Amino acid sequence: MELSGYLPELRRVDARFADVAAEAVLARGWAAPVAGCPGWALSDLVWHLASVQHFWAWIVRTRAADPGGYADPARRPDDELLGWAVAQSAELETVLADADPAERVWTWAPRQDVGFVLRRQVQEAVVHTVDAEQVLGDVRPVPPHVGLDGLDEWLEVMVPGALPDGPPDGAHPVVLHAIDAGVERTLFAGSRPQPVATLRGTAGDLLLACWRRVPLEVLTVDGDGLQAAAMIAAVDLS
Repeated sequence: MELSGYLPELRRVDARFADVAAEAVLARGWAAPVAGCPGWALSDLVWHLASVQHFWAWIVRTRAADPGGYADPARRPDDELLGWAVAQSAELETVLADADPAERVWTWAPRQDVGFVLRRQVQEAVVHTVDAEQVLGDVRPVPPHVGLDGLDEWLEVMVPGALPDGPPDGAHPVVLHAIDAGVERTLFAGSRPQPVATLRGTAGDLLLACWRRVPLEVLTVDGDGLQAAAMIAAVDLS
C-alpha cells in the first residue's frame, strides 16, 4: 500500500468494526465467544482493540521516546464499551492525521516512526474486524491491496519478531500465492531449496490463514498441507 492510503483505510475499517461490534452485541450478546481469540468474549475483543488504539494514540500524540509514561486506562463496563471504543478510534485517526509519518516515535519494532504505527494499526484493526465479523457471521473479503500489505507486514515484521534467531530447525519454505494480486511471497525463504507446499488464495485469505483466523482448507494447497500448517504455527505471536 502507498503511505497515503493507510489513514483512509484505517478510517474505513474502524467504522466497519464499530458497526459489526454493535450488531454482534445485539445478535449474540457481550459474552459471545470470539473464534479467532480463544478464551475471549466479544467484550474482550472490543476492549482490546480500543485499548490498543488508546495506547498508540498516546505514543503518537506525545511523540513518546519510550512507553514508560503511559497510564493504562480503566476497563469500561460493557454498556460503555462501544462508545469508548469509537472515541479511541477517532482519537487515533486524529493524531495520525496530524503527524508526519517520518516523525520518530517509540515502537516495539526496529522501525521507529509514525509510519510504522499507521501500518500496524491498519492491520490490527483489519484482523480484529474479521474477528468481530466471525462472531456476527458476516465475514466480508479483505481488499486485495490491504491483504497483500498485511501479508508483507506479517513476513517482514511479525516473523522476525517471533523468530529473532531465524527460522527454526527443520523449517521448510512455504510459498504464498495471492491469486488476486498476481504475486507470490515465501515464508522461510532460503531455509531449504524446495518449498514444502504452495498455498493459493486471495491475499486476504492468505493473511487470515497466517494469523490463524481461517483454516488452510479455505486455500488451495499444493504439497504437504500438514507441514505448511506446522511452519505457520512456528510463528508464535501469542
